Amino acid sequence: MATIKIKQTKSGINRTERQKRTLRALGFTKMNQIVDKEANPQIMGMIKKVEHLVTVIK
Repeated sequence: MATIKIKQTKSGINRTERQKRTLRALGFTKMNQIVDKEANPQIMGMIKKVEHLVTVIK
């Protein structure tokens, strides 16, 4: 499968614990960080849950 780049654009502060854990599971540790992930259904579902906090870079 293809890889996608994801950038955290908003903070996880004052978010639910579930959203914070999703950001952590995606590999984010700080703001404006970019991570490469495999575009599989599990990762796409995680992105969907925190789409207001991240940006997908093609």
